[in-house]
Amino acid sequence: MIEKKTAAAAAIETKKELIAHVADEIWRFAELSLQEEQSAALFCDILEREGFQVERGICNIPTAFSASYGQGRPVIGLLAEYDALSGLSQQGGATQRLELIPGGCGHGCGHNLLGAGAMAAALGVKSFLEQNPQSGTVILYGCPGEEGGAAKAFMARDGLWYSLDAALTWHPEDCNEVVTGSSNSCIQVQYKFHGVPAHAAGDPDRGRSALDAVELMNIGVQFLREHMSDQARVHYAITDTGGRSPNVVQSEASVLYMVRANHVSEAIELQERVDKIAQGAALMTETTFERKFIDGLADTVTNHALEKVLYENFAAFGVPHYTEEELEFAEKLSNTYPGNDSLPGLGAAVERTFALEQVKPLRQRAGHAMNDFLLPLYQKDLFRPGSTDVGDVSWECPTAQIHVAAWPNGSPGHSWQNVSCGRTEIGHKAAVHAGKVLAATVIDLLTRPELLEQAKAEFERRTVGGFTSPIPQDAVPVVPD
Repeated sequence: MIEKKTAAAAAIETKKELIAHVADEIWRFAELSLQEEQSAALFCDILEREGFQVERGICNIPTAFSASYGQGRPVIGLLAEYDALSGLSQQGGATQRLELIPGGCGHGCGHNLLGAGAMAAALGVKSFLEQNPQSGTVILYGCPGEEGGAAKAFMARDGLWYSLDAALTWHPEDCNEVVTGSSNSCIQVQYKFHGVPAHAAGDPDRGRSALDAVELMNIGVQFLREHMSDQARVHYAITDTGGRSPNVVQSEASVLYMVRANHVSEAIELQERVDKIAQGAALMTETTFERKFIDGLADTVTNHALEKVLYENFAAFGVPHYTEEELEFAEKLSNTYPGNDSLPGLGAAVERTFALEQVKPLRQRAGHAMNDFLLPLYQKDLFRPGSTDVGDVSWECPTAQIHVAAWPNGSPGHSWQNVSCGRTEIGHKAAVHAGKVLAATVIDLLTRPELLEQAKAEFERRTVGGFTSPIPQDAVPVVPD
């Protein structure tokens, strides 16, 4: 089996220029959530040429797709993302803030690499199936809108992931690790208040301020914070203040809320309380409001059985290696932000003392900004406060993921530094390496039935209560106004 995995990795290596090309083109497109038309088309065109059966616009999401190869079970899914972030346009390979397009977008979360690396894994598995004909199917899913839109969650609402025996993915990071633990569920709702305009001095009694309603709603939520779970979070952003003239009673104003809780049922309950506060704000100001559901994500169901298989393959393939020039670039880039001497991977550790003992000598031994070592495998039922729509997948089939170092230690999330590094050989190497680890793991799942049986048994135990989607049946993927 080692030889077969090595052959699949070699097949990926022969495609590394194609993988880098895809990563760089998506980096150049830098399309926002649910607008990834060029990115999705590029994937679909290339995958069709590579012999995959491609379906575009799956689940009624125009920029989503699936690309399958093989036949029969088991069916293993690979998850690709390719949306960018606003305001992060940046020249690639630069060690200072240099906008490529003023006010433009950029891949500050490395989704250009994520999508290319998932494609690399699919190419590796295809090569394996060609050389070793057997029952089994690999499907690469193009999942738009991770940064806002949550395509994977809408697909879960429609039951797509139940058709898989397992799903795997990866994410660019500043370290090399197998991800474990649960995350927060999350619901986003926009509230658009409508009032009556008036002269703020001449006839204020005739006005009804939508901006007052937004502010009162925010105050109400502030008082709610004392009476919710310690692990819950409520974030907000005023997206429309109604204008810039203080002598006008603002007749329009909007606020976007994000409600997080560890479990979907808790998030839905907390969201209902926020809705009631919006109703109260409207009553107090004699305004009206529209409630616009944006997206919702489930918490992540961990699967230790799959994580072990990923870790074995990660350990076997090692980590990416860098040239002196690449390390020099990473050092210069790391000097542009604080925290470059922090310890990586501690977000996954419950026993912080144990984590420090394990990670500190590894970090010290590295001697440079790139974390070129594999972190120890932590397998605890941990909790991460962030949210991801990979969580929704994990409620419908056994799911696991890895992180591969694609930028220097401590690089801030959603930063220009990440955008810059995503257009370098450091980023390319991360995508290729992730593809090899994921492909090897898929090969294990296709050829060793006992591994899938273990993963499914754990999945059934952890999801015995069933999946509750936070997304209403009539909702469609949208982005805030």
